[in-house]
Formats: sequence, C-alpha cells, structure tokens
Amino acid sequence: MILTAAGTPQPFVEDSGSMALTPSTMLPLGTPLPQALLERERNRGALEEVVGRLPAADALAGRPVLVLFLSCHCPFVKHIEAEITRLQKDLGDRAVLLGIASNSLLTHPQDGSEGMAAQAAIHGWTFPYLLDGDQAVARAFQAACTPDPFLFDRAHRLAYRGQLDPSRPGNGLPCDGRDLRAALAAVLADQPPSEPQIASIGCNIKWHPGAAPAWAR
Repeated sequence: MILTAAGTPQPFVEDSGSMALTPSTMLPLGTPLPQALLERERNRGALEEVVGRLPAADALAGRPVLVLFLSCHCPFVKHIEAEITRLQKDLGDRAVLLGIASNSLLTHPQDGSEGMAAQAAIHGWTFPYLLDGDQAVARAFQAACTPDPFLFDRAHRLAYRGQLDPSRPGNGLPCDGRDLRAALAAVLADQPPSEPQIASIGCNIKWHPGAAPAWAR
C-alpha cells in the first residue's frame, strides 16, 4: 500500500506497459546520511562523478543535504527536470544537492554517464550527479524509484523522504515542488517537516538482473 496525495492508502499499481509505478520505501526518519559509504564507493571507482565532485565531509558540515535518485529516461523524472533546475537555483549554497543514478547499465545503457552528462547540460544542472555503478548507494538508501528524494537536516539525519509535489505526468497539476520545498524550508529553519509525508512514486530502479533487493521483489 502507498499513501497518495489525498492521504488515503492505495495499492501498488502498474501501467499498461512494462514500466512499474513504484513507491518510495519511506526509509525511517532519523536515518544518518551514509557519507562514509559515498566516499568509499567514490574512492574505489564504483561511484562515478559524471558532473561535479562528491563534496568532502567538511564541506557538508552544518548544511542540509538533498539526495535525489534520478534517471535519464524515466518519464516521472522528465516531468520534474525543470523543477530540479529551479530548486538548484533557489537553494544556492544553503543546502547541498546530490543526484544519484543507479539504474543497471546492463539493461538500460541509456542511463549511463553519456546520457547523464547530456541531461545535466540540457537543464543546467551543476550539482554533483553521480553514477552508482554497482548499486551499493541505492541499496544503502533503500531507494526504490525515480525520482526518490531524501532530505537530511544539518546534523545529516533523514528529515524528509517523499514526493516533490502531487503532480504526475498527465494529471494536469502544476509541478512546483511544494511538498519538498516546504520540507526544505522547515529544515533550513531547524524545524522538522510536517507530517504526513507522502511517498514519492515513479519508475522502479532497474536492478542488475537477478540482484533486486528484498524491497523491490
């Protein structure tokens, strides 16, 4: 079951094609940012810095961190690309924005570094956009879908995980990031985001064949 924008539980659904509409796992609030894992994956070459560089721990100190799991081809990501550009501009240096792409390149090579670099160039993204080649980062976050946002407070504890806003491709609602922006405003004011937090929903992360985690089966 997932919680919709109306606040009512709805079953997991799939569209008429092969794309599964998948909700966020809603990682427990308070979960720490796995900074050590990010650095370890980067240092061993499994987390490729396609755009920008992964900030060092001292550069993150005292700053909220917004992690977005994205992909190049997913229509749910394409739907929010302009809003991500606006968020990047509006946040400035008040928070750190990180994009992570975790889709398997064995099955979806279009989501690799070339596609990511082109996507970032088209939309003016200059924030670090990182390719999670062995999917260890997605597993650490229990990421399930694209987009899948995770907002960590100044102490780098998870404060918000959920939808950007109630808009979806084709539903006619404005893509203005209202839910995520409200959470960001609260975190920047050192306050907890309001409840309930509504699960993000989008394309399922494409796991390496035979390697899907338990929450994705």
